[in-house]
Amino acid sequence: MSFTFPRRGRTLCAGQKAVLEVIDLYGDRRTVFTADEVIEAPNWSPDGQWLVFNAGGHLFRISPEGGTPAHIPTPGLDDLNNDHVLAPDGSTIYVSSDDGHLYAVPFEGGEPRRISNDHPTPHHYYLHGISPEGETLSYVAVEAPHGQRNVNVFTIPAAGGPDTRLTDLTVPNDGPEYSPDGRWIYFNSELSAKKPGHAQIFRMQPDGTGIEQLTFDTRVNWFPHISPDGRRVAYLSYPEDTIGHPPDKHVLLRLMTLNGTEQTDVAAFFGGQGTINVNSWAPDSKRLAFVSYPLDH
Repeated sequence: MSFTFPRRGRTLCAGQKAVLEVIDLYGDRRTVFTADEVIEAPNWSPDGQWLVFNAGGHLFRISPEGGTPAHIPTPGLDDLNNDHVLAPDGSTIYVSSDDGHLYAVPFEGGEPRRISNDHPTPHHYYLHGISPEGETLSYVAVEAPHGQRNVNVFTIPAAGGPDTRLTDLTVPNDGPEYSPDGRWIYFNSELSAKKPGHAQIFRMQPDGTGIEQLTFDTRVNWFPHISPDGRRVAYLSYPEDTIGHPPDKHVLLRLMTLNGTEQTDVAAFFGGQGTINVNSWAPDSKRLAFVSYPLDH
């Protein structure tokens, strides 16, 4: 079914599509929607009725069974990126804007409420996780207090309040996400990298202590997402020597246990940026939503 999305930022190549898909733990894939513009980063609503994704600076939702997307209005915000999460009760969508701030929006859409703080030095917020009780958000901030670009992990109350620094590193970090029991924050980092770009999956306690490395391979691993039942971690695995999390790469969607064992490949496809930037597990912990970006040639 034809649907026109606004265009903003990255565009598809000639002959390329953005395909919103659902995959189960055995690798069986089903197409939900195909777009001619970039769509990114599906979240599954806690009731299982909707997939929320971004396109052209706006939010949309669609049934996991397919159909026509519906716009989620965010008056005054038309520069939303692919870092957004849903409250555990499904009432609120927390979003990242390219103005560098975080906002809360009712699930049905409505007036955004700013959560984040002003800082005297650069502090660009990118949202990734929410605590199990819905009271705390985990995010990374792009900082440059002395002219050097650093990306570190922080938390902030979902209602607004002071930022809490969890890492103070000069190597890149990203994708901080709470485990369902609240005991861990999983993230990717170049903390152990011997060469630029070699990100691996780590976890730490919610106060930033007890950092543990979970993956140790030669590939570049990003965006760990923990299943609602707390049994598995899904993550995006890039080819060796990838820098950052770019689009248009041959990537793997992988699963592992919470402590990093039993790593398995679920799917291989053309994707990367926008594929699973945020948690996209179904509430039943049996399926994942993601976006692939196949080429016709």
